Amino acid sequence: MQTITKRDVCEKIARKTENTHTIVKETVQLFLDELISELAQGHRIELRDFGVFEIRQRAARKARNPRTGAEAFVPAKNVVVFKVGKLMRERVSGTPQTAG
Repeated sequence: MQTITKRDVCEKIARKTENTHTIVKETVQLFLDELISELAQGHRIELRDFGVFEIRQRAARKARNPRTGAEAFVPAKNVVVFKVGKLMRERVSGTPQTAG
């Protein structure tokens, strides 16, 4: 499995759109910054066919250090969850999903 970085994605977009790498990199970064900003404000982000990003709160809990066995308190915290959209699910699985 190959790792694709933001730089790799920007280079592919730059080639396809015939824009400079710098312009594409700035645009992609602005997009990602906006996603982060909206999530930080507690908003849900829905990108049709791609997926949905939303914030969920994890409850506080007791945990155990696996090395020492000592109990530790883990406070409640917000986490970002992602639910895959239909088109992505179909393309990644390689089989179209049928309705019904």
